[in-house]
Amino acid sequence: MSDMSHVYKAYAAVHNSEKRNDLSEVRDQISEMNLKQLTDVDLYEVAEEVLEDVFAGGADYSASGGMKAELADQITAYQKFSNKDEVAVDFLIMGPGCDTQAESQAKANSLISIANLRKDCVATVGPHRGDIVGLTNTDTQTDNLVKYFSPLASSSYAVFDSGYKYTYDRFNNKFRYVATNADVAGLMCRTGINSYPWFSPAGQQRGIINNAIKLAYNPSKAQRDQLYPMRINSVITQPGIGTLLFGDKTGLGYASAFDRINVRRLFLTVEQALQKAAEAQLFELNDELTRANFKNIVEPYLRDIQAKRGLYGFLVICDTTNNTPDVIDNNEFRADIFLKPAKSINYVTLTFVATRTGVSFEEVAGRV
Repeated sequence: MSDMSHVYKAYAAVHNSEKRNDLSEVRDQISEMNLKQLTDVDLYEVAEEVLEDVFAGGADYSASGGMKAELADQITAYQKFSNKDEVAVDFLIMGPGCDTQAESQAKANSLISIANLRKDCVATVGPHRGDIVGLTNTDTQTDNLVKYFSPLASSSYAVFDSGYKYTYDRFNNKFRYVATNADVAGLMCRTGINSYPWFSPAGQQRGIINNAIKLAYNPSKAQRDQLYPMRINSVITQPGIGTLLFGDKTGLGYASAFDRINVRRLFLTVEQALQKAAEAQLFELNDELTRANFKNIVEPYLRDIQAKRGLYGFLVICDTTNNTPDVIDNNEFRADIFLKPAKSINYVTLTFVATRTGVSFEEVAGRV
């Protein structure tokens, strides 16, 4: 190891100005070193010395809880996304829950409040880990989910799911349970890329979740029927199909067109696009020409969405009926846009009827 001291001095010279002058004295000696004499032990010792020097004076975060982010820290971090004028966000992902159910609910409500404030993104919220992971009784898991999600704020800018998937963590070479709310956000993103945002991200066509070995909770049909009215979209595994999102409700607590994911995402897409068109009218004259120009921008855009199955119909009103003299005198510009959003299929009813051989189908059709 006599020659190895020169290697260390050369490394230290990069980081220590006092040793740079000494570098010229050993440069020739280093260049003349016979590196073939180095063994694995030598290299290990050099690496140890280098790392000790690099991390000298650093903090040790490997202690128990040293890397843990408390609930207050997480909420503070999420607040960084509260101003939509500064940060563009499409999805707010909850990730794993906290230590207690109450803390997980507080974290979820914090995300929902941010999404409600911004009104341009969707918060994906998952269950409390302790409510489903490690439990074997599915009825208990169902009751826990209902108890957990019931107090959460009503919002069409939030999506609730029931899942924790068992997946392989390649960074730590182990299997672990991971919340699927990030997968739900990924499904919506993938749907927008491969199809359009106004398509539902659920079901066998667009709702398949990747890298899931099994689920901590795989609800039955009866349990899904119990969860769905409570705004909870089930994540299930079906033989021959895989793991998928089986529901497309938002977190809205009452019946509305906005209690479906595809409708909410349709309006998010339209609102963001037409907001730019409206901002282009600022400081223009409020006359027939300006109003006609605005309609000529909006109507072709909506016709395109209708052609791509996002709308059943639409109506744009931007004339003297809503831009009255009072509105004009107040330096305002108004446009009323009415949309009939396309609805996703949530229930399929098949009726099978056995008829006698001599009966005509025209006689029984429509009477069932």
